[in-house]
Amino acid sequence: MKLLQTLLLSSVLVITGCATTSSVDPMYPNGPLKPLGQGRIGNSEVASLEATGDLWMRIRGGFGMPDLEQDLVQDQEQWYAGRPDYIQRMTERSSKYLFHIVEELERRGMPSELALLPFIESAFNPQAVSSAKAAGMWQFMPATGTYFDLKQNAFRDDRRDVLASTRAALDYLQKLHGMFGDWHLALAAYNWGEGSVARAIARNEKQGLGTGYTDLNMPAETRMYVPKLQAVKNIVAEPTRFSTDLPVIHNHPYFQSVEITRDIDVKLVASLAGIRLEDFRALNPSLHKPVILSAGMPQILLPWDNAQVFRKNLAAYNEGQYASWTVWTVPNTMSVTAAAQRVGMDVGDLRQMNGIPPRMMIKAGSALMVPRAAGKGADVSEHVADNGQIAFTPEIVTRRTAVRAGKRDTVASIAQRYKVKAADVADWNDLKLTGKFKAGEKVVMYLPVRLTAIAQARTGARPAAGKAPAHTTAKVSPKRKGGTPSKRKR
Repeated sequence: MKLLQTLLLSSVLVITGCATTSSVDPMYPNGPLKPLGQGRIGNSEVASLEATGDLWMRIRGGFGMPDLEQDLVQDQEQWYAGRPDYIQRMTERSSKYLFHIVEELERRGMPSELALLPFIESAFNPQAVSSAKAAGMWQFMPATGTYFDLKQNAFRDDRRDVLASTRAALDYLQKLHGMFGDWHLALAAYNWGEGSVARAIARNEKQGLGTGYTDLNMPAETRMYVPKLQAVKNIVAEPTRFSTDLPVIHNHPYFQSVEITRDIDVKLVASLAGIRLEDFRALNPSLHKPVILSAGMPQILLPWDNAQVFRKNLAAYNEGQYASWTVWTVPNTMSVTAAAQRVGMDVGDLRQMNGIPPRMMIKAGSALMVPRAAGKGADVSEHVADNGQIAFTPEIVTRRTAVRAGKRDTVASIAQRYKVKAADVADWNDLKLTGKFKAGEKVVMYLPVRLTAIAQARTGARPAAGKAPAHTTAKVSPKRKGGTPSKRKR
């Protein structure tokens, strides 16, 4: 607006022949002010100035791809136009993210049609997951996400992150355009893979055939990919022609980035910002857990007007700790029950919080989300926040069996032979740790199935009749005398 006023003032001075030092009476408009609409001021010497309150108009002005004209496009136009409710849901969902995507495309000098690509990929749902495990509104596969530095750990999945996934998607599309020199081929490679497109081009070249998008032999999904985008582009370009009403999306940022300097609960952030939890998650969909680890996620997104509210309320907050959760690194492979006892959690709560499946043990080095003691503990380190993973191993399947003791066998020697604890051998046979066996005496054992077969081969013994295998860890309570080890259940 200041630039507009300066240009207008300069025009008045030139027309009236006044020197730049002359005083000019201010001119005020008559009547009520009206919202600024689309306009352009510019000539060969002054940079153009665009002003529009409609993001759709801005997108239309940035179209830069050649149109694809074929029957497949018309089929997709009819499909979308015949589902106005679906278009309404998609476009309303996109309103949170489109401004940022358009800004990034313009900054890179890329065609604005690409802002519509998430309509095709995920219907602008950052929580979307395909059958092939692609995730986020840009639908990154795990390996491709890793290649483009999208972290996927126990606490967050950057394939769903609004800023990170958009950056990665546009990086990838620029890379593909550089490889193929054609946006339609770049889009085909984004869907099908750059290697697949390169091989299809090589096959056509060998046969003397064309190598454009419409010339290549592709899977049906890729064949329909660009026509779908073209159909959405056509509907955005002329919604009235398709009897479609696009919801108003203002040409203004929907969100702001806010710095986070310490671990803090998601619920507390939403409360301090004055927004619903679901609205926070819509802007920060990469989070897996109920706490934000500042070392791994130093910024969050909040609705534009709520960002300053959050900053003020956070500065004034003095009602207790910021984070009620922290991360515990499992020191050695252990059962879920043992881990729950160590951290003072209910077994079911520990499973649910960390996504632990049934009949699994937690591997050493796993990063578990656990309660944080009030007023205790430092924030989670950057290494753990950025790289923490959780891994499992199946619980050991054991079977009650009997083996024959050899000469001079003791509780300790039997335990060492079968790689179990001496205390367990003593417990199973109601002996002391210093106990001895007679040659040929039957020794009751609970062995992993693979060891049971070895024991039977050595002694000719068979599993005890009527005893079904139990799913358990190697650890057996010393209080149980000769019975079947307790089963571990979810």
